[in-house]
Amino acid sequence: SSAFVLLMTPGLAFFYGGLVKEQNVLNTMMMSLISMGVVSITWMLAGFSLAFGDGGGKIIGDLNYFGMQGMLDMDVWDGTTLPPLVFVVFQM
Repeated sequence: SSAFVLLMTPGLAFFYGGLVKEQNVLNTMMMSLISMGVVSITWMLAGFSLAFGDGGGKIIGDLNYFGMQGMLDMDVWDGTTLPPLVFVVFQM
Protein backbone atom coordinates (compact mmCIF):
# COMPACT_ATOMS: atom_id res chain seq x y z
CA SER A 1 0.00 0.00 0.00
CA SER A 2 2.93 2.35 0.56
CA ALA A 3 4.02 1.86 -3.04
CA PHE A 4 0.56 2.82 -4.25
CA VAL A 5 0.73 6.09 -2.32
CA LEU A 6 4.14 6.82 -3.85
CA LEU A 7 2.67 6.14 -7.31
CA MET A 8 -0.38 8.24 -6.57
CA THR A 9 1.62 11.39 -5.79
CA PRO A 10 2.78 12.08 -9.39
CA GLY A 11 -0.80 11.46 -10.55
CA LEU A 12 -2.02 14.02 -8.06
CA ALA A 13 0.67 16.42 -9.29
CA PHE A 14 -0.60 16.04 -12.87
CA PHE A 15 -4.16 16.59 -11.67
CA TYR A 16 -3.22 19.78 -9.84
CA GLY A 17 -1.16 20.86 -12.86
CA GLY A 18 -4.25 20.61 -15.03
CA LEU A 19 -6.18 22.96 -12.74
CA VAL A 20 -3.85 25.95 -13.10
CA LYS A 21 -2.75 28.22 -15.93
CA GLU A 22 -0.03 26.97 -18.26
CA GLN A 23 2.61 29.23 -16.74
CA ASN A 24 2.07 27.70 -13.26
CA VAL A 25 1.96 23.99 -14.16
CA LEU A 26 5.59 23.15 -13.33
CA ASN A 27 5.48 25.06 -10.04
CA THR A 28 2.28 23.33 -8.96
CA MET A 29 3.61 19.88 -9.86
CA MET A 30 6.90 20.48 -8.06
CA MET A 31 5.07 21.60 -4.91
CA SER A 32 3.32 18.21 -4.79
CA LEU A 33 6.56 16.27 -5.22
CA ILE A 34 8.60 18.41 -2.81
CA SER A 35 5.91 18.20 -0.14
CA MET A 36 6.11 14.40 -0.35
CA GLY A 37 9.84 14.61 0.33
CA VAL A 38 9.43 17.03 3.23
CA VAL A 39 6.73 14.91 4.84
CA SER A 40 8.80 11.72 4.41
CA ILE A 41 11.88 13.24 6.06
CA THR A 42 9.82 14.75 8.89
CA TRP A 43 8.10 11.39 9.50
CA MET A 44 11.42 9.53 9.56
CA LEU A 45 13.11 12.03 11.89
CA ALA A 46 10.45 12.75 14.50
CA GLY A 47 6.92 11.82 13.44
CA PHE A 48 7.22 8.08 13.89
CA SER A 49 8.81 8.48 17.30
CA LEU A 50 6.07 10.83 18.48
CA ALA A 51 3.36 8.50 17.19
CA PHE A 52 4.80 5.17 18.33
CA GLY A 53 7.29 6.05 21.09
CA ASP A 54 7.20 3.95 24.25
CA GLY A 55 7.12 6.63 26.93
CA GLY A 56 5.67 10.09 27.01
CA GLY A 57 2.07 10.88 27.74
CA LYS A 58 -1.15 9.09 26.92
CA ILE A 59 -1.61 10.83 23.58
CA ILE A 60 1.89 11.48 22.27
CA GLY A 61 5.01 9.34 22.47
CA ASP A 62 8.55 10.31 23.27
CA LEU A 63 11.63 10.74 21.10
CA ASN A 64 13.18 7.29 21.70
CA TYR A 65 13.14 6.56 17.97
CA PHE A 66 14.20 10.06 16.84
CA GLY A 67 16.11 9.67 13.58
CA MET A 68 15.33 5.93 13.57
CA GLN A 69 17.62 5.26 16.54
CA GLY A 70 17.67 1.61 17.53
CA MET A 71 15.48 0.47 14.64
CA LEU A 72 18.22 -1.63 13.02
CA ASP A 73 18.85 -3.47 16.30
CA MET A 74 15.30 -4.89 16.37
CA ASP A 75 14.33 -8.05 14.46
CA VAL A 76 10.59 -7.38 14.27
CA TRP A 77 8.28 -4.63 15.46
CA ASP A 78 6.39 -5.58 18.62
CA GLY A 79 3.05 -7.22 17.91
CA THR A 80 3.80 -7.82 14.21
CA THR A 81 5.97 -10.00 12.04
CA LEU A 82 7.30 -7.00 10.10
CA PRO A 83 10.83 -5.62 10.21
CA PRO A 84 10.82 -2.21 11.93
CA LEU A 85 11.72 -0.13 8.86
CA VAL A 86 8.95 -1.78 6.82
CA PHE A 87 6.53 -0.89 9.62
CA VAL A 88 7.76 2.74 9.55
CA VAL A 89 7.21 3.05 5.79
CA PHE A 90 3.81 1.37 6.01
CA GLN A 91 2.62 3.74 8.74
CA MET A 92 3.82 6.77 6.81
